[in-house]
Amino acid sequence: MFKRPILIVVLLALALVSIGCAPAMATQSPSMDYYGGEAPAAEPAFYAVDKAAESSGARNATGQASVERLVIRNADLSIATADPGVSLDAIAKMAEDMTGFVVSSRLYKTYTEDGVEVPAANITVRVPAERLNEALDTIKALVADPAKDILYENVTGDDVTDQYTDLRSRLTNLENTEKQLQEIMDEANKTEDVLNVYNQLVSIREQIEVTKGQIKYYEESAALSAISVMIQSLDAVSPLTIGKWQPVGVARDAIQALINTLKFLANAAIWIILFFLPVGLVIYFPLRFLWKGLKRLFKGKPKNKPAANLPAVPPSEPPAA
Repeated sequence: MFKRPILIVVLLALALVSIGCAPAMATQSPSMDYYGGEAPAAEPAFYAVDKAAESSGARNATGQASVERLVIRNADLSIATADPGVSLDAIAKMAEDMTGFVVSSRLYKTYTEDGVEVPAANITVRVPAERLNEALDTIKALVADPAKDILYENVTGDDVTDQYTDLRSRLTNLENTEKQLQEIMDEANKTEDVLNVYNQLVSIREQIEVTKGQIKYYEESAALSAISVMIQSLDAVSPLTIGKWQPVGVARDAIQALINTLKFLANAAIWIILFFLPVGLVIYFPLRFLWKGLKRLFKGKPKNKPAANLPAVPPSEPPAA
């Protein structure tokens, strides 16, 4: 039984110090137990193993197998199809067939350079990481000409092995600290000591939940790759045409620049007529009245006129002797 408060404080300090001391052996674990129990028969989708190290039987300094890598892979695409709405549905169905799901989708209207209304769409799906390449091939097969209609493609990979390992180690330390604090609270007999340990337990359990959430995020992000696709209409990306003639090169650029210039001048004229002209009139008339008032004010004041010039008087001649 703990009869002295100082003993409670010392035990609490020892328990909390263990939170920040991650064991050095954590990064040398032979495997990452994602499920908290025995390893499943089949390797999880989010195991991204270094095959070269595996085939050579690479070992670390302690003789344990190399740590398996945890890599989050995502992709971004921009494509052009004849009907973005149909392509949107096809991508959503593909994700469901691959046991994935649709994160978000949007079908909307946009306009071409010459003002024609065309459809467009955005969709983000998640598919199993090991089927990412298959999903990308399926999406790219929706276009008529891959050389022209695949506008953008980017596949990224983020190795989060270090962060994941640190979180697992932190979780272990937090759970050990929780057990120690629980034992201390069970043996404490003073209300003050019990409340002190209870507050520490609440803080530790909150940190445990946050850490578990971060671990789950990494596991799910690595298990399911995200694919974001922007779908444009072929009419929106087709070259400028005049009848059956397709100007290319400098001629096309010059015509497009002319169209842009005319649009700019038209927009400027609208702004001048609808905005600048009314604002100018609102400012002009008060200033004009103010100026006229000032002129009248200064005209009404008398001015000191200079004395009239008198004719010069010739000097008188002295009288004759």
